[in-house]
Order: sequence, then structure tokens, then C-alpha cells
Amino acid sequence: MNKVIMMGNLTRDPEVSYTRESNKAVARFTIAVSRRFARDGETDADFFNCVAWGKTAEFVEKYFHKGSRMLLTGRIENDNYTNKNGEKVYSVKITAEEIEFGERKQGGTSESTTPPPASDDDDFVDIDPKAAGDIPFFMNQ
Repeated sequence: MNKVIMMGNLTRDPEVSYTRESNKAVARFTIAVSRRFARDGETDADFFNCVAWGKTAEFVEKYFHKGSRMLLTGRIENDNYTNKNGEKVYSVKITAEEIEFGERKQGGTSESTTPPPASDDDDFVDIDPKAAGDIPFFMNQ
């Protein structure tokens, strides 16, 4: 199984082009993913070259730009090649299969963008048994 899930920020605006044969969109971008722990003298993020195809590429082009936070699901692929000097260069790229927003949409009133306050215990809400008649499968204990 080859599956990768990562969340990070775009390091630059996506570069979008279209294939000659089928006019299919191709988006290329780099995502910076924060490391959980950083060692002294090392960077605290890893940078991954990514590619998205078709509708996913069009989605990236329309809604993402430098600094956007992205949740990406995809696969790792070898991206090896021989350079001009005849030397073999080994690298990997991430091919995106699913992309989602990694942050809430900005703008609007503060009421619409502010999440409800979190409970100290959990995210469950107590239901008044008198109002529970409209809720299917509600069991009053």
C-alpha cells in the first residue's frame, strides 16, 4: 500500500499547465510540512514537491495560493532522472489524489468564522428529554 496524508502550507503559488494531447490540467506545487520534533541545527519543516491532475489540479489553481494550508492525501512516487552531466538524480514527488482546505475560510463576520467554544469535557451536548421526541432513536434513560 502506498498512501500518504500530510498537512502543510504552500511555499509558492501553484504552477498550472495543460497537457497537449487531452488538455488535462496539471498543478505543481511545494508543501512545507512542520516536523513534530526538531533536532538542534535542523530545519523544523520538510518540503515536498507535489503534483495534482485534472479536477484536483483545477481545484488547487482556483482556491490555493502561497501560504495556504492544505490537507493532502496521495501517494509517493519516484521522480528519478539523469541530469545534463549524466549523473543519476534520485528524488520523490507526492501525487495528490484528494485535497482539502486545512484551515477555515477567512472573511465575513466574526460570528460566522468563530468556532463554538469547546467544552472542557467533550464535544457532546446534553439533550432536553422533553424535546427529544423529534430525534429518531433517542432513548431516555
